[in-house]
Amino acid sequence: MTWAETLLAALKRADISLIAYVPDISIYQATKLMEDDPYFHVVAATREEEAIGVAVGAYAVGRRSAVFMQSSGLGNCINAIASLCLPCRTPIPFFVNLRGELGEFNIAQVAMGRASKPILDVLGLPHYTLTTVDGLDTILNGALDLCYASRQPVALCMTPLLHRGSLA
Repeated sequence: MTWAETLLAALKRADISLIAYVPDISIYQATKLMEDDPYFHVVAATREEEAIGVAVGAYAVGRRSAVFMQSSGLGNCINAIASLCLPCRTPIPFFVNLRGELGEFNIAQVAMGRASKPILDVLGLPHYTLTTVDGLDTILNGALDLCYASRQPVALCMTPLLHRGSLA
């Protein structure tokens, strides 16, 4: 299976059917599969805070959701995470496409890409870095289980090594 197919299987296993995301070419392989699969309800947001609002609203009515964003988008939504997700104990997996990594072509992406994991540490959010298909299902399934068992967000940081991003 490809990384995107493995990702979709893990989301289905965790009963996550609503996907809110800010469009990003690096994760298009996954979001296209989600859009084509009737299991998923996919919402394209204009900003990451909006995607988080959609996901929190879904959780409030009993539907599991996930948010996909770039590392620069993580910077945009720190307040939504810190003032909404954390105090309300909203378990939302954040799939963060790490920019500023190998093969990056845009200097503006480097600083936030490097700061993403330290920011997640400061917020006290568990995070796991996804670099290869080998063992991907184990990491995804474990992180998604932890997210819902602990009732807190978990970040899954996707690198260009996983999806080929700017390395392609």
